[in-house]
This record gives sequence, C-alpha cells and structure tokens, in this order.
Amino acid sequence: MLVAYENQNLSSPSTRSNQLIHGDCIDVLSQLPSACADLAITDPPYLVNYRDRSGRTILGDNQSDWLKPAFAAIHRALKNDSFLISFYGWNKVDLFMDAWKRAGFTPVGHIVWQKRYASNSRFLSYTHEQAYLLAKGRPPLPDTPLSDVQPWHYSGNALHPNQKSVRVIEPLIQSFSRPGDLILDPFCGSGTTAVAAKQTGRRYLAIEKSDEYHAIAAKRLA
Repeated sequence: MLVAYENQNLSSPSTRSNQLIHGDCIDVLSQLPSACADLAITDPPYLVNYRDRSGRTILGDNQSDWLKPAFAAIHRALKNDSFLISFYGWNKVDLFMDAWKRAGFTPVGHIVWQKRYASNSRFLSYTHEQAYLLAKGRPPLPDTPLSDVQPWHYSGNALHPNQKSVRVIEPLIQSFSRPGDLILDPFCGSGTTAVAAKQTGRRYLAIEKSDEYHAIAAKRLA
C-alpha cells in the first residue's frame, strides 16, 4: 500500500512496513518511534545545485540547512548497532561528515563504484560514485565483507536525474540486513532503494518530498 504522510499514524508498526510517504523527511521521521529501522540507505542532494542536460533539478540541492537535522533524525530512527549507507557529494564531504558525526554516526567504511564513462571532466575525468558506510553503535561484522570497490551499473536516469540502478543498491541491502528487515530511505527519489528492498525480501519505508518523484516512485512500486 502506498500512502501519503498526512493520512498516516506512523507510531503504529503496521503503517511503517512497505510504505512510500510523501513529505519532508525531517517532519516524517519525527513521527516515527526511535529505533524502528534496521538499515538506512539513501542518496541525498549533494549540495551542488545540480541541473542535468534537460533542465531537471533536485529539491534541496542549493541549500544545506536540512543536512544536520535530517541525519540526526535518521540516527534516531535506526536501531542500535545498525548501519547507514549514504551517498554524498565529494566536494561537500566536510559538510556531510560533520552532519554524520554530530548525529552520532561513526564512519567504518567507504565504497567506490567504478564507472566505464566520465560523468564530468574538469581538472580530472570523474569516473566514480561514492558512499560512506556509517555505524550507529557497534553492529556485527558481516559474514562475507563486501568489497569497497564495486562495479557501476548505469540506470539511464530516465526517472530521476541522479537515479541509481537497483543492481547498485541490492548488494548493500544483502550485505547489511537480513530478510524481513525494514530498510529506510529518507530521500528516496524515484524509489530505487524501495524496489531493491522489495526484490530482496525486505520491507521498506521510503520518503520523498518532491511531488514529481513521489508520483514516479509510487507508479514504480505499485
């Protein structure tokens, strides 16, 4: 069932399983009880005022006032001894790292996806994406550690200007959660994390502020 945030009682466990919620993640997460999610995977705005070739933009990408309260709210929603995996803009890593650490997360790993093409070329030819693996508490080590260099799978960006492929997200879910776990994505965009959670036998709680991308994610998950 796909629902709007305004109509939900988010304190009830039955309304937190396999839900796509339309709203600001800071507001929505404040309605959740503490320690309800098993893993968070998210691809937030990179703070670079991005605009693709067709003119598409990202809400919140031109300001950083949401950064600290959002990650503090994510930390609160996660269970103890669990992980957050967050993509980020490499040239704003100081802002992201400060927000993560202030929220209470500890960086425990860094993942790089190697592209076969350059997404941009300036001082360097930019051929990778990146995310930090961040711990809340002291989560157990995985049985088979995931390599910190992963192959990139291009999504085509048809549904979102920064759309990640399900094939990029699925290994993260499989490595850092168990079947039946609740996967949280507070910046869900076109819904890739939720799709990957569904396909790997997990539950999802996805939040998207944009009217356009919430509608796309809803159609994709329906």
